[in-house]
Amino acid sequence: MAFEKMKTVDLVAKIFGEAVKEVIETSTGTSISYAPTIQEVPSISLKPDLGCFVQFSGDYSGLFIMNLSGNAALELYKRAMTFMGLPKSELVDDYNSEDVVSSVGEMINQVIGKARQKIEHEFGLSASNNQPKAITISSAITLSVATMLDRPLCRRLSFRTEGNHPFYVEMNLEQTEFIRLEPVKDGSAKNIQERVDAAIQSSNDSSEDARDKNQDENVDIEALMAEFS
Repeated sequence: MAFEKMKTVDLVAKIFGEAVKEVIETSTGTSISYAPTIQEVPSISLKPDLGCFVQFSGDYSGLFIMNLSGNAALELYKRAMTFMGLPKSELVDDYNSEDVVSSVGEMINQVIGKARQKIEHEFGLSASNNQPKAITISSAITLSVATMLDRPLCRRLSFRTEGNHPFYVEMNLEQTEFIRLEPVKDGSAKNIQERVDAAIQSSNDSSEDARDKNQDENVDIEALMAEFS
């Protein structure tokens, strides 16, 4: 689906989904899949067995959550560790272990960085984030994370590990729309201004005869401004 036909919150959710896939596949050396459907949900929360969350704010603000089953968390942890060369005999078998929690938390840290980078590249908008947090959660508990956002827009994406274990990405975003302006064709705004200034200076330095000889000097400046308006 073309970017221009999607709501901003769905665009951001799609970018986060891509970042999750890229980071986890790079970290584990395996393939993961996700459903080609973004779900609109009324709220988001941390859910069993292992939940991770990180808030981001700046030109756009929101909350990113990843909820994993115990089996999914263990699989990603073990695959990441063995991919780095650790022997299987040294790995833990309990998703409640600090090793598993820390490993998944580091993946989330890389995901938020990758997603922010993609958004800045695509839209020129930047945000910062706090330190991601990962916790194990009892099967009888669902935790909500308070934010300062007023009526945020919420989305969910469904993933599967290579071993077919489920995990989910949930995110919310402030009510905002990214309205794309015409792309700059020949450099940044700074370079455009430099070109305009140079043209004006050239016009001022020219003699009256030179201006009479080349009457379209001012036309060039106006055309230059129109090109980037």
